[in-house]
Amino acid sequence: MLPDVELTTLVGITLFAAIVNGALGYGFSSLTVPVALLFYANRVLNPALVLVEVIVNSYILLVNRKSVPKIRKRVLPIIFGLIPGVLLGSYTLSAANPGWLKLFTYVVLLPLILLQAAGLRRPIQSERAVGVPFGAGVGVLYSVTTISGPPLALMFNNQGYVKEEFRAALGLIRVVESTLTAAAYYVLGLYTVASTGILYSIVPSVLIGIPIGAYIIRRLNPETFRRICMSFDAWVVGFGLSRVLIDLTLIASPMAYNVWLVVVLVDAYLLYRYFKSQRRIKEAPLSVKVASGSLNAGWQRAPSTTQDEFRH
Repeated sequence: MLPDVELTTLVGITLFAAIVNGALGYGFSSLTVPVALLFYANRVLNPALVLVEVIVNSYILLVNRKSVPKIRKRVLPIIFGLIPGVLLGSYTLSAANPGWLKLFTYVVLLPLILLQAAGLRRPIQSERAVGVPFGAGVGVLYSVTTISGPPLALMFNNQGYVKEEFRAALGLIRVVESTLTAAAYYVLGLYTVASTGILYSIVPSVLIGIPIGAYIIRRLNPETFRRICMSFDAWVVGFGLSRVLIDLTLIASPMAYNVWLVVVLVDAYLLYRYFKSQRRIKEAPLSVKVASGSLNAGWQRAPSTTQDEFRH
């Protein structure tokens, strides 16, 4: 593929991802990376993205700083776990085969996206006990891929974080992980001329996209917008996984594209189920809607409810 086409694609996907991030508070890397990995290796792409994420995450944290005291103690074990995870992941990025790193990125990201789409809920009672190992896993994942939004969103939604707490927790953790990762990349000498070129190309998209996302989300149903973005993400990851399986000669073409087909079919079913549930809510009698509204209000402080969460 011609370099100008690669650059145009990168600018386009980062603009879209920035709009989503401005609207939802997360999603920049999880949307950018699956597409960008079709053209760039993790080792070249990640250093540029992590510097952008330091700024973006700092902005998210600043906007939601009033809720930080409410979640600080809850996320502290996760932050402790980030440190060894980021160190291990950064070293892995510097030493591992680029093709296998791409495979790792797609294989880990895909089930996380589909689990979010399925609305899986299994509240964890001993939240502190799992915080450190969970943080270590997130640290490895982020420093290898610059992606941590899907597992963090799963965890926080699963544990009943309300909207403001969700955004504050996400902002705090991602500021720490992106700053640690940026420092680790510097020590390992991962910043290159190629990474710098990518950085200069995507900064304008971020500056334009985030304010646009913050504006348009006020006029859209946040959950429906999030769900559609998730479907796009799943389809791109499925396609990327098929491509890397071919590149690594693990599955021959065109058989490898059956993986993509399966992902599309699974996500289409989950998307159909989501819109069907939304239609039932709209068609329900007023008394049921009022009861549903009361349950949703109760969810804000009762993580064990079976009602689907307000997922930003």
